[in-house]
Amino acid sequence: MNVRRSAAALATAGVLAAAAPALAASPSPSPSAVLPSGLYGDSDPKYDGVWRQSLALLAQRTVSVTPAAKAVDWLTGQQCASGAFAAFRAEPAGACDAKVMTDTNSTAAAVQALVAVGGHEDATGKAVTWLKSVQNKDGGWGYAPGGASDANSTAVVIGALAAAGERPAEVAKGGRSPYDALLKLALPCTRAGTGDGAGAFAYQPDKKGALAANADATAAAVVGVLGAGLDAKAGKPDQTSGTESGKESGTESGKESGTGCVDSDRLTPERAAANGASYLARAVAEDGHLTSALAGAPEQPDYGNTADAVVALAAQGGAQRAAKPLAWLEKNAVAWAKQSGPAGYAQLIFAAHAAGADPRDFGGTDLVRALNATGPAPQTDEATKATKTADASGEKKDDGGSGAGLWWMVGAGLAAGAGIGFLLSGRRKQQQL
Repeated sequence: MNVRRSAAALATAGVLAAAAPALAASPSPSPSAVLPSGLYGDSDPKYDGVWRQSLALLAQRTVSVTPAAKAVDWLTGQQCASGAFAAFRAEPAGACDAKVMTDTNSTAAAVQALVAVGGHEDATGKAVTWLKSVQNKDGGWGYAPGGASDANSTAVVIGALAAAGERPAEVAKGGRSPYDALLKLALPCTRAGTGDGAGAFAYQPDKKGALAANADATAAAVVGVLGAGLDAKAGKPDQTSGTESGKESGTESGKESGTGCVDSDRLTPERAAANGASYLARAVAEDGHLTSALAGAPEQPDYGNTADAVVALAAQGGAQRAAKPLAWLEKNAVAWAKQSGPAGYAQLIFAAHAAGADPRDFGGTDLVRALNATGPAPQTDEATKATKTADASGEKKDDGGSGAGLWWMVGAGLAAGAGIGFLLSGRRKQQQL
């Protein structure tokens, strides 16, 4: 889900309510700056350090790689005594005073990563307690504590709660759960004026309370209402695609809009996920990808949001539903990930994982090896262990003569240095298509 961050988007919580650029370059460290040895990526971590570290560690665990101990230690060392995380703390030994801007997104991503790594129950427990303490009365979360709830923040917190063993539907404030907050951001299928935004989710209501379709928010919310996290797995094939009636969502009266979206008397999380997925499927139907544009510039492919859409489509309707955007990513997105650094590689790994592709042979690129090379070398992963065991026993791997078996050769010691920069797709808060 996207749930990515750009430097511009993370500067302040207020920026998150405005339109973010489609591609925003994070400033490189000054020549005199020394990045922490346990950190992934070589760009300035001021606005995304915890986020990209969390995604890197979670992606490694998704493919059975054990992260380097110092990479995990760096992340745990960023936590405040309250349990919260900020985007980055240059002096983690100091107390988190009023100048330290903790946020829900960094905290929720860290929870998902540390649960996946294992052995950090105290840290994740404190973080979950903090997240519950800053839940809004509508059941959702904003980026900053006390900020208006938005789809992306609420979704990533749901993923953290689920990872930590909580039941998101039971984490309520004022009688409202996170699912209630997300359902309020779901656009109906048949309301006049929604156009091709039928079934989508909005990031937040505008000042007049109106909802505008947002592809990034939709991808995040689909995964969120399914109770999944950043590393969501493929769901069962399209059980609620909504082409007949609303019966599958628990109501006897559903109205199909002609877009694969169904308005129901009682909107459920499952129905909202199906409607949101139908919106994403329409959005990628022609070209295989989502688009975004800087103000006054022509539209361009949005690689990060497309990766998130793949995860959402696969999580809701099975791997086959994500086949077209996945194929587009395999053909086009590796160069983007190389520019983006660890978070970009992680997003592609999540997409491959959800849609049943091989992240070690993604368009001819080993995403796992590329991710590992952006930070401290991880411990030997399960694939490498299997290869070494087979070699030691004298077994010969059969790769059909095509070299297809080479993806097993990850090699924990092959880290070739940090990435060449951080260029992440920023979250758009406006209409995206």
